[in-house]
Amino acid sequence: MKTIKFYTLIIIVFLTVSCSSDSGGGDSPIPIESATVKISATTNNAAEPTTNGLFTITLSNTVSTITKINYTIGGTATNGTDYQTISDNATIPANTYTATVNIAIKSDTEVEGTETVILTLTNTNNTNITVSGQNTATVSIIDDTTVPFTPVNASGFMVNPNSTDETIALFYNLKVLSETKFIIGQQDAFNSFYNNATGDSDIKKTTGNDPGLLGSDFMFITDDNNDGNPSNWFFQQEQIITQDAIEAYNKGMVNAFCWHFREPYDGDEFYTANMTDFQKENAFKSILPGGANHDYYKLKLEKVADVVSNMIGSDGKKVPIIFRPFHEFDGNWFWWGKAYCTAQEYKSLWQFTVEYLRDTLHVTNMLFAFSPDNQFNSEVEYLLRYPGDAYVDILGMDNYGDFANQGQSGVSTANNKLQILTKLAKEKTKIAALTETGYRVTSSISPISGFYATNLYNAITENGNEVAFMMFWYNDQSGYYAPPPGQPDTNDFIDFVNKPKALLENELPNMYQMP
Repeated sequence: MKTIKFYTLIIIVFLTVSCSSDSGGGDSPIPIESATVKISATTNNAAEPTTNGLFTITLSNTVSTITKINYTIGGTATNGTDYQTISDNATIPANTYTATVNIAIKSDTEVEGTETVILTLTNTNNTNITVSGQNTATVSIIDDTTVPFTPVNASGFMVNPNSTDETIALFYNLKVLSETKFIIGQQDAFNSFYNNATGDSDIKKTTGNDPGLLGSDFMFITDDNNDGNPSNWFFQQEQIITQDAIEAYNKGMVNAFCWHFREPYDGDEFYTANMTDFQKENAFKSILPGGANHDYYKLKLEKVADVVSNMIGSDGKKVPIIFRPFHEFDGNWFWWGKAYCTAQEYKSLWQFTVEYLRDTLHVTNMLFAFSPDNQFNSEVEYLLRYPGDAYVDILGMDNYGDFANQGQSGVSTANNKLQILTKLAKEKTKIAALTETGYRVTSSISPISGFYATNLYNAITENGNEVAFMMFWYNDQSGYYAPPPGQPDTNDFIDFVNKPKALLENELPNMYQMP
């Protein structure tokens, strides 16, 4: 990991906007369209020689006319010398949300101090568009010189630099740990067991120790039927889930939450196979800013924020979590899949989600994980829906398919994909992770010989991969991903957890304190 010399690029935005009105001689006035506009650094750490910065200017909802934004360019960095020449305006096309300003870095051999570029937006051609409170964004231009990544500057690489001390420490420790070790985790480990054999987690039954990471889900917590009453089944699940997360934190474990968010029209389904054509085609678009269900979506985020902000450990501190929304989006089994939204729509919703939680609801104990399924084979494919460095802490991947009886070929394929994540995480100072994986064994599906200690371990660790954690999906009455005692592959699993790079709960360093 490297220390960095920064050049700072700041855009300050002041906008006034007008909406053109050409009635074409008719008597009916054209409706006035209004919106707010904001700016963010979607790639906030540029670097010499070739890593560019990117700013995105976003409307709260689309308007039917072109919005041209004019700005002045100032600061100590020189337009055309320190970065490729940029013009003094940007245009948001009609019926779209965003325009971008690319900061294409020009490399040199000089060792330079911090420089700034300040873009001040002066006016637009749409007077009914107002500027939101988010009117400034910053890109840091990293020089060719390098210095170590340290506890002092770790927060500067996070989505929320104003996170709690424990959350910053978690980010730092995950990044450092990934260089030599990885944490073994399991979804719902404290409450889902093979053959419903309650008690300790199945991993603890097998190994004597809990997993190092607990996976949970906001699904029941945000369900429409959760009315907050103690007698309500969904509220009872909320209490179980939050208490499990607190218990995990008290044990020194890491917490990760996914979200099987039910579609917003009827609130019943998240799998598209069970949804109507109307729901599939409209659910995602409807929760975007300006969409029919956008306010509904904000209420769900407010529920998430309330729950997360009130999870308090025995030390009196907020429990840090990893939040992994809208996962496996490169498939089409969820309504947020690639068939049901454009890449820009996906990015826009992710950015709104982060900003609403961080900036409006002031959540300070959350890391954000980006996790497609395994349907990529290059950096370009992995980043097709990537919302930007300013919105992601963890570069994840869910991968079951490459391990499903694919033999050495599948192991190599999975390893190659984790190499992509490792390279990107190094370049961006993010954390790489195998956010879901496993092979489900049932009474009719036999274990794969050497699945854990050979296939999975080699895929995670070979060729210099730096993966902070991996997570098995949950066990249940009829099947398991992590074997309890007495199964044909139990010894293989024990060999896996005893490998030199694998960590369970008892082997973790203090993840919530800086070294």
